[in-house]
Amino acid sequence: MTDFVVENKYVVERPIYSEDSFSADHEIVDRRHTTVLDHFKRICGCSAQKAKGIALTCLPIASWLPPYAFKEWILSDIISGVTTGLVAVLQGLAYALLTNVSPGYGLYAAFFPILVYFFLGTSKHLSAGPFPVTCLMVGSVVLTLVPGDTSSTSNSTVVNSTSEEALNNQRIVVAASLTFLVGIVQLVMGVLRIGFIVIYLSEPLINGFTTAAAIDVVVSQLKYIFGLTVPAFNGPLALFYTLKSIFDQLRITNIADLVISIIVMVFVYGFKEINDRFKSKLPVPIPIEIIMTVIATGVSYAFDFKHRFAVNTVGTIQRGFDPPVAPDVGIFQSSVANSISIAIVGFAVAFSVAQVYAIKHNYTIDANQELIAFGLSNIVCGAFKGFVASTSLARSSVQESTGGKTQIAGIISALIVLIVTLALGYLLETLPKAVLAAIIIINLKGMLMKFNEIPILFQMDKYDCFVWVLTFISSVILGLDLGLAVGVGVELLTVVFRVQFPKFTVIANVEGTDIYKNRKDYSDIYEPDGLRIFRCPAPIFFGNNDLFKEKLITAAGFNPLWVLRKRNKALRKIKKLLSKGELQMTTKGLVLASEDYNDTDDEELNNNRLEELDQPINTSELPIEIDWNANLPDIIKVPKVNIHSLILDFATVSFIDVSGMKVLKAILKEFMKIGVDVYIGAADSQILEKLKNSKFFDADLKTSIFFLTVHDAVLHVLEKRGLGMQSQEKLEKEAETLLYESGIIYDREPTPVAHETKF
Repeated sequence: MTDFVVENKYVVERPIYSEDSFSADHEIVDRRHTTVLDHFKRICGCSAQKAKGIALTCLPIASWLPPYAFKEWILSDIISGVTTGLVAVLQGLAYALLTNVSPGYGLYAAFFPILVYFFLGTSKHLSAGPFPVTCLMVGSVVLTLVPGDTSSTSNSTVVNSTSEEALNNQRIVVAASLTFLVGIVQLVMGVLRIGFIVIYLSEPLINGFTTAAAIDVVVSQLKYIFGLTVPAFNGPLALFYTLKSIFDQLRITNIADLVISIIVMVFVYGFKEINDRFKSKLPVPIPIEIIMTVIATGVSYAFDFKHRFAVNTVGTIQRGFDPPVAPDVGIFQSSVANSISIAIVGFAVAFSVAQVYAIKHNYTIDANQELIAFGLSNIVCGAFKGFVASTSLARSSVQESTGGKTQIAGIISALIVLIVTLALGYLLETLPKAVLAAIIIINLKGMLMKFNEIPILFQMDKYDCFVWVLTFISSVILGLDLGLAVGVGVELLTVVFRVQFPKFTVIANVEGTDIYKNRKDYSDIYEPDGLRIFRCPAPIFFGNNDLFKEKLITAAGFNPLWVLRKRNKALRKIKKLLSKGELQMTTKGLVLASEDYNDTDDEELNNNRLEELDQPINTSELPIEIDWNANLPDIIKVPKVNIHSLILDFATVSFIDVSGMKVLKAILKEFMKIGVDVYIGAADSQILEKLKNSKFFDADLKTSIFFLTVHDAVLHVLEKRGLGMQSQEKLEKEAETLLYESGIIYDREPTPVAHETKF
């Protein structure tokens, strides 16, 4: 048995065993045996601390409710909750149309999920409730099992009835039973800890699927826009059969429904554009949907639209809640496959939205706990005749943008829904369904605009573009359930050519050579002070970009974004103390003028000012530069950064997709903002070309960060720090030669002026 060591600047093999090697090996084995036993005891043992951790994991409310800052947050949560509650009422009524049940049951779907998520959810800003895509998927199953034409002899598992009321009751039972089954699927997935499944649903796949769902939603609402009676179509090509039926009946369009829809769409679209354009000046978005709903309801009641113009209205909304009922097991057997696809889509959408706000407000969410929360939410909602809950981006955006701090805002929004359900629901009975359909269509603008991604994806990553387009086409032609299955299958085929869990390593130089190996594998290895070399042995793509970022941060020894925020906070405090004369600039650095300084009046940043901490550090207003690694006064607490340069070894990185480029660009800029120089060595010419085509380079990230080899990058760092021997001109020449030979540049200047590769 041998080990690699360095002798006289050469790598040689040396036997590990010596005269006492046998006894030494036994000592190592005993030591490892003891370590394994201790580790086993830690895992299997029980303690009060472990029990508390399990309790906080299973019941997240216990971790955030006790430290709730009542005086600072309660007013914001109340305002946010009331606003979100009004939106939830309207969306509940509207999305019930997609589910093909009476609109009043949409209030159930807007109430019970929020109530359960309040106790079990890990996101502080997510608004649980109906989502158009999942509602449409549930509605498709409802129409399959309970067709609209009760006289047909279709293969249905539910006994049809000629009574419209009985028909609605049957559809409610199907929707509720399917929701119950979806909840069971999500709960089982959460208990089995398979929340990681969302990584297999890439952004292009989700966007292609949701865009197809948006098309399906628009088509499903056309019957309310034109006031037509359209038979239910299911299965492949159902979308085209529905369109054919609508076009065949256009001559009998209800003009009143059409005029109402056009007026509502014009006003809602116009005010939404105003909200987007002036969102920085408006304290809260103008609730145009609520305003139009109130106006339309009042006008419809005053002029009796239902009887005078044959307008289809919401109809009777039952006060209160129906008692819970047991699900129909027969429906379970007919909708197992649908329940799995609905469960995955609903969770993927909700987790994606929750992750956006978790990153923005710097907290973490647990994917498995989110599955459990939504699973129990759907079980409870299904028991009370509601339909599948996920989240709505618009509703969650309202809850966050209006100042919501915690799920207290969510419980207040549930209270608004409860009030409407118990006492005020009858006021909405004269609301035309055309108004709800118009609001649904306008709110799909964001999903329909995702068509703009296709040319961008084609240029940046053809694999992602292929997944997007094929998922969209299959979902439109085959239906949402089969389309999702096709999309997942196509995406998994692309994973065959990619590596998902690479082993990232920190490497160092075998002294006296240009060889770089894992520093843990060699006994004698040279690593310059302040320099860290990180090897990425696999592609960087949507499945491992988070892991890449995490491992890079671990290798560096600190999170650059966290350091940046700490420095910006400290800089703000320094400027404040300098202006008050409590801090002075001296030749030895910053000195506290008074020992009696009270640190209790430091302001805390609110959510709307967090972005200020992510900006580059600006010390231009100070008379001297601040050395953040120097000894600062005790009241200025800033983490020290022990490296000045970071080199990424890209020798084995075969490709980078859209998500990977975004993560790479973001993390490199974060390191640069805190003064850490970043370089990339041995990158393939195809990667350089792709980065160029994708507009990766800008004023901060220049082509000069790329080097022919890792060793060249190291020599450049040493020379820049006064320790190197290789000239700058030679490095520039080699970098230019690399790009010239790869065909990225075609003309070479005799003598480059600066070290920046020119494309």
